[in-house]
Amino acid sequence: MSNLRVLILEDEFFVALDLEQIVQTHMPAAKVVLCTSVSEAQVALQEPIELALLDIDVLDGKSFPVAQALAERGTPFAFVSSHRPDDVPAHLVQAPFVPKPFAAPLIQQTLQTIMPLAVSR
Repeated sequence: MSNLRVLILEDEFFVALDLEQIVQTHMPAAKVVLCTSVSEAQVALQEPIELALLDIDVLDGKSFPVAQALAERGTPFAFVSSHRPDDVPAHLVQAPFVPKPFAAPLIQQTLQTIMPLAVSR
């Protein structure tokens, strides 16, 4: 678990920092990769990513292409968004969904849910 790379795709600076802090508190040895756009995230995906937290609306569009790439790799991820869960395309609805505004315990619970999937890969 010490080499886990966690992608956070979030374009709101303070929300991204909150998520990073929660991840670092819950998984102190993880390396967090912060991205604000789909294009940045696609570059980040050129390196291994073990799990991800994705906002839906980011600087250059919807994060669904990143979610699809993660799903195809078997990389666990969750959406963290002010959208509604039914805004997620049908082929991605298996991912956990955390509504914004969120509380830290809910993010921690989501990480506990998806982390075993990352470790078992």
